[in-house]
Amino acid sequence: MTPRQSNRRLVPAYLATGGRARPSRNTLDRLSLLHSAGMPITSEVRPEERRILELLQPGALSLAEVAAHLKLPVSVVKVLVADLVDAGRLFARVPIPEAEQFDRQILERVLDGLRSLKS
Repeated sequence: MTPRQSNRRLVPAYLATGGRARPSRNTLDRLSLLHSAGMPITSEVRPEERRILELLQPGALSLAEVAAHLKLPVSVVKVLVADLVDAGRLFARVPIPEAEQFDRQILERVLDGLRSLKS
């Protein structure tokens, strides 16, 4: 067996989702930050979902990072994560839109201005 063959999935990725191609929620993005709700992993959790929950036990990861660790397409992981969020096992936070992010240069100018007032 070559190294390339040993990394191949034995089961097609779409079977992990039960053949579904769309998540139950459209709020998930590849940059969505995922973290575990801290619920115990029970026998009702499917193997792929178990792997996601185990990955998130040490701390939060983005959806894209989880997909990379699992070697699954982001679209498949979105479906699995949506199921886990719906079941209350995961929390997902959408990324902060670029328009709402702080401009570091402006903040530094404000800080410099405040420092000059103090002197």
